[in-house]
Amino acid sequence: MNAPHHSKVAGIDSTVPTPAHTVAPAPPVPGTAPVPAPNSPAPSTLLQDRLAGWVSDLTTLHELTERLARTDSLDGALQELLCAGAALVGARRGLVVLEPADGLGPETTLGLGLGRADLGHIETVPRDAMSYGELLDTAAGLPGGGGEIVHPDLFAEDGLDPRHREVAARLGYAASYALTLSTEAADRLGAAVWLYDEPAEPNERQRHLAGLYVRCGTEHLARLLEVARTRACMATISEELLPSRLPRVAGVQLAARHRTGPRGGGDWYDALPLPDAALGLAVGSVTGSGPSAVAAMGRLRASLRAYAVMEGEDPVAVLSDLELLLRLTEPARSATALFAYCEPALRKVTLAGAGHSPPLLIGERRTEFAETSVSAPLGMLACWEAPSVEFQAEAGETVLLYTDGLLHRTGDPTDRAFARLHAAAASVPRAMRRDPGAIADHVLRTVLPDGLEAADSEEDVVLLAARFD
Repeated sequence: MNAPHHSKVAGIDSTVPTPAHTVAPAPPVPGTAPVPAPNSPAPSTLLQDRLAGWVSDLTTLHELTERLARTDSLDGALQELLCAGAALVGARRGLVVLEPADGLGPETTLGLGLGRADLGHIETVPRDAMSYGELLDTAAGLPGGGGEIVHPDLFAEDGLDPRHREVAARLGYAASYALTLSTEAADRLGAAVWLYDEPAEPNERQRHLAGLYVRCGTEHLARLLEVARTRACMATISEELLPSRLPRVAGVQLAARHRTGPRGGGDWYDALPLPDAALGLAVGSVTGSGPSAVAAMGRLRASLRAYAVMEGEDPVAVLSDLELLLRLTEPARSATALFAYCEPALRKVTLAGAGHSPPLLIGERRTEFAETSVSAPLGMLACWEAPSVEFQAEAGETVLLYTDGLLHRTGDPTDRAFARLHAAAASVPRAMRRDPGAIADHVLRTVLPDGLEAADSEEDVVLLAARFD
């Protein structure tokens, strides 16, 4: 009959070594009655002390893992893991190498208390001489492997690589402790190394806590890695569906800026040469986000290009055909679009819009929105049609087309967002007005001063600038 055993307490491993701040009672001598040592604590006091230590450790792990779980970016999670790990093992500096075993990336190296130059020095050390190299290139770094490498006194090791000795002396570290970042599901993701200024090594309790924390943190890293890969894939697909380069047309200079939201959106732009030395400019946005919106954006843009080549001189006809196609093929989706037929030799622009924001004219003597007719987005009405408008650009003026994502990312009401955009365009320095790319960059920086990533929106942003000579 098996001996009875105590039930496990959630979060406490019965194999946890005795914490350093507790003292285990000495085993009794066979055949003699246990004699308590003078002034020794009662067994209940020892048990309370041990339980208090476990509770303290669990509380620390809970707080650190909660902080890690609040990170929503891969770099932020890696930095948090480095900082928390350093506190657990008693180190001051360290580095983490992200190098997924599947080879799909991303790969990066981040430091704690180490500048770029310091990381550059470390990278000059042969890979197999560094702890992270040993973990990443051997079975020790795989799930079920050794998982940790301890160098308590680097300069006392006979086989230390000369270059490693030189770099350690230059950077002022004498010991290291490394853990692999791996999970059963995601395999090996990388390795973390913490550096000590003096010869040292973490004790058993510190190593146990660090191991538990890193094991939990790696699961979070694996999820963030999948998110980062998905976002990068969506951004790549979106970029590939847009023009790889803008055409060169006499009498006009072109520049475009496109930023994809983290989930991938349906904002797009296009510029294509047309017969009779004309130029077609288009911007638009498909409702929704994610792969379906990106695919719909690609289909809509390709269709508009075909209609523009056939009847580009009539922007209303181009958008009417596009609306009919959208209604027949994707009745559950709507889109906004603006198409402009430009004659650079005459600096004449004829445009039509479907639920889209009006373009902005930027010049020496005026900065104003072009007056366009109010119309519904494509797919919202049984039959779309709105009159086109025509205006004349002056020499040196720039026509700026943009999507609503630029306005939404400001977080302001529509009227204030338009006012901010107008003020940004009016404040373009005189020296920048000859370069449409510089104008677009200035507008982005001014309208979104906190940056695209910090803005309060996940929508795409598109700017298309055309400067007439």
